[in-house]
Amino acid sequence: MEMADDVGTIGWGDFVKVLLVAGTVTRVEAFPEARRPAWKIWVDFGAYGVRKTSAQVTELYRAEDLPGRQVIGVINFPVKQIGPFRSEFLLTGFPTTGGVVISTVERPVPNGTRMA
Repeated sequence: MEMADDVGTIGWGDFVKVLLVAGTVTRVEAFPEARRPAWKIWVDFGAYGVRKTSAQVTELYRAEDLPGRQVIGVINFPVKQIGPFRSEFLLTGFPTTGGVVISTVERPVPNGTRMA
C-alpha cells in the first residue's frame, strides 16, 4: 500500500490535468489474449465519445453484470497497446484481496460529467 508520504503532495493544477469522467458501460467482451484475465470494456462518455479499455476485473464482475453500470475513467492518458487491443482510457478501481472493485458514482449523472 502506498502511503501519502510516498507519493508527495500535488497542487490543484496537477489534479485538474487528470480528466476523470463518468460514463456508462455499453459492451463487454472476453479478452482471451490478455496475459492476466481481463475484459474488453466499452464505455459511453457522452460528448467525449465511446472509448474502450482492457480491465482486470474478472474476479468480481461477470461480463453480463457490467453493461448499464456507470463507472469512472481517466480519459486523457495516451492510448496503450495491450496485445492486439488498443486501450483508450483507464477504468478506475480499488485493489482488494478479492479483486479490483470498480469506481462508480453514488447516483446517476450524465455521461461525460467530469469529477470535481
